[in-house]
Amino acid sequence: MSLETVSTNRSHGGTQGVYAHASAETGTTMTFAVFVPDHEPGARLPVLWYLSGLTCTHANVTEKGEFRAACAEHGIIFVAPDTSPRGEPVPDDEGYDFGKGAGFYVDATKEPWKANFRMRAYIERELPALVAEAFPADMTRQGITGHSMGGHGALTIGLRNPQRFRSVSAFAPIVSPLACPWGEKALGGYLGADRAAWREYDACALIADGARVPALLVDQGSADGFLEDQLKTGLLVEACEAAGQSATIRMQEGYDHSYYFISTFLGEHIAWHARHFA
Repeated sequence: MSLETVSTNRSHGGTQGVYAHASAETGTTMTFAVFVPDHEPGARLPVLWYLSGLTCTHANVTEKGEFRAACAEHGIIFVAPDTSPRGEPVPDDEGYDFGKGAGFYVDATKEPWKANFRMRAYIERELPALVAEAFPADMTRQGITGHSMGGHGALTIGLRNPQRFRSVSAFAPIVSPLACPWGEKALGGYLGADRAAWREYDACALIADGARVPALLVDQGSADGFLEDQLKTGLLVEACEAAGQSATIRMQEGYDHSYYFISTFLGEHIAWHARHFA
């Protein structure tokens, strides 16, 4: 696969790069960021995937996440994809919570979305193959994390692929799209009215249906304005307890939904994933 280097910068004893490629899954050019710590020649490093939230691109966490020092310390490659296909031919919606910037990590089945909105296949298959080819990645040691809509993506992709990910974490994730306005709009629009088809994109439903992950860590801010109506962290607590899924789910007092919250705890999450890569 042909890869274009958009930019590279030295940071924290490593290289922060931004790259672009023509995606067969989305039919568009996709841009993503990768941080690679300095390493011995021939070494292969574990990979941590970070999935971003509504309205975001790779740039949000790359510029505000404060992850590079921790990744350099633990020798972890950090990959930050975009949240949706982009460009003029791609359909869009007037709302911030649907269309461009709001791919919800699903493979759409409804028109006009199904031709381009294939973020599940892009994250689960196409981009990992490219990362394995272009970077010194040890694909036997992978973890995944994300924020909000990206937390939903991290949970559901991790639950559907437990053999691939040694560890799964999330910041303020949408834990049950079946039970919140964001999810109902997105899954209804991309997949149609059959709510049974939504279950593979709902972390609580996946756990209830038997899916498990080896290790799970979730942080949620108590001052998050989306907590009650959209995120509903308590539903994930209940699902894990009912199914016997081991999980550390923490309420962080006074923190909101912003990158001030994420950057405070992202280094701790990276260290947690590193322990599972060891």
